[in-house]
Amino acid sequence: MEIKPEIAERIAKLEEKYKNSGQDLGSYLDGLLHDRYLTYWDYIHLDTLLSLQIPRTHFPDEEIFIMYHQITELYFKLIIHEQKQLIDDKLQRAEFFIKKVNRINNYFKALISSFEIMITGMEREQFLQYRMSLLPASGFQSAQYRMIEFYATPMQNLVHLSMRDELASENELETLYENIYWKKGATDIETGEKTLTLKQFEYRYTPRFMRIANQVKNSTLYQKYLQLPENEKNNKDLIKALRTLDTNANVHWPLMHMGSAYRYLRREKETIDATGGTNWKQFLPPSYQKIIFFPELWSDQEKLDWGKQWVDHMFNPEK
Repeated sequence: MEIKPEIAERIAKLEEKYKNSGQDLGSYLDGLLHDRYLTYWDYIHLDTLLSLQIPRTHFPDEEIFIMYHQITELYFKLIIHEQKQLIDDKLQRAEFFIKKVNRINNYFKALISSFEIMITGMEREQFLQYRMSLLPASGFQSAQYRMIEFYATPMQNLVHLSMRDELASENELETLYENIYWKKGATDIETGEKTLTLKQFEYRYTPRFMRIANQVKNSTLYQKYLQLPENEKNNKDLIKALRTLDTNANVHWPLMHMGSAYRYLRREKETIDATGGTNWKQFLPPSYQKIIFFPELWSDQEKLDWGKQWVDHMFNPEK
């Protein structure tokens, strides 16, 4: 049988590849000969994926609740995938930065637009019953979202607003971590006691968080932006993309959660605690936290007005 020149060329390249690594090409060709054809369902492990929704109650809407959170975590993984490429990049080109940040914004856009499923796509009566079987678990415990924050900006920008000025020049990551904004949302204001939700979360993820914080101490997305050459840093499309990311992550995303919390956890004369005992009315509003990944890109007035979009938000029941 005559072997086409282009096939022979590829075989020669393969032989060279395996020879350089001390491997025998013939053995690999035998493996290829006996290998099964790949199918779609095997490639993405579809059966495994569809088996991961395991409700704890008989309420039908709990399955929606589980699936939506799993989808959310997959989008978070996509965001982190792009962030890591930006952090590892050595070329310092605005074009690459824009491409990656726009991808991140597309993921956030999908998350934000789909969150109406959580707000109007479940029966409130079912939610208020099956949520009691989820204690003390909480969406507050999404470690990937905390990683997105750590990769995005120095920890000084994630300190609780009440301590941010005081710790602005603090370089000890352990001190900054102890005063990070989201811990306040799971701490009793009067006693200072941490909720079980927060204790579990810290025990499980603090070592990993601190490892990431040390790895990106001078190379978060914000610092990578500041390190760009001036002509690259002043690129208008890049500035627009980063500002969009800031509002997506730190205004629109938490505001959608506010809409969900108001729908399910608010009554006329009282507020129901979130599943993990987190104080959602203090934790979720972006106007209270004023978390901004890229502070240099915003004016003082814009920072002052941060998160006030809730006043006109479509899911604000008080507007």
